[in-house]
Amino acid sequence: MNDLCNDLLAEYDELADLCDSLTDAQWQQASPFYGWAPWDEVAHLAYFDEAATEAITDAQVFQKSAQALMQLMLRGDEISAVARAHYAATPDRRLLSVWRTRYQHLVSLLREKDPKDRLPWYGPSMSARSFATARLMETWAHGQDIWDVAGRRRPLTHRLRHIAHLGVTTMGWTYVNRKLPAPTHAVSVLLDAPDGSTWTWGDADASERVTGPALDFCLVVTQRRHVDDTQLKVQGATAREWLLMAQCFAGPPADGPAPGVRAQPQDRL
Repeated sequence: MNDLCNDLLAEYDELADLCDSLTDAQWQQASPFYGWAPWDEVAHLAYFDEAATEAITDAQVFQKSAQALMQLMLRGDEISAVARAHYAATPDRRLLSVWRTRYQHLVSLLREKDPKDRLPWYGPSMSARSFATARLMETWAHGQDIWDVAGRRRPLTHRLRHIAHLGVTTMGWTYVNRKLPAPTHAVSVLLDAPDGSTWTWGDADASERVTGPALDFCLVVTQRRHVDDTQLKVQGATAREWLLMAQCFAGPPADGPAPGVRAQPQDRL
């Protein structure tokens, strides 16, 4: 758990440092992700890091907050609008400071948890390990939007493995979430890691398989790139069907970008 929390904190800090280097104009520049600006991205992360802290420290308070958020969403409010309203009076640099304090406290709380401890969240409860991994994925995904705005090369690290693992293990969730029958064919995933090694899930000899850069796989399962705009090689109808709707995050079914809508990643080494 401590190693995972070290990775989570490193992911937070890397993004916060990038945000600290943004110009005033970049803070308000629309990203390819539904037009969210970096301010919106940080507000979103800060809002749910605050919710995560509540989930750990006071489950009853969290449940009330979660129910209130669900009611707003049923009313038609967008999550981005909820976070925007929550931090409406907080300017760019102040928001960054608030978020740093918030995520540092969250990580310190997670370090104290047993990996198997159950924590409430939106939907089923999660183990502390899965909870921390989900926060890392969320930070990385929204961080990609900010890297896109900055137009800078993103460092590739071993932390991609956490996101890739979540992407593989949520394959079934993607179908359940869309009320579709579970796939009957197993899909193997073999990814090129940043250090030159290969990360593997499933039977490497399976006829249905996904191979290619770990970065590209993570971009697809977090719905930041369309699979056709990556270097992934996809064999089999089930593998392609999955990657066209892959969703490794909670919430109602979401659709990623259409082919060519977002630029090719600029962050390859």
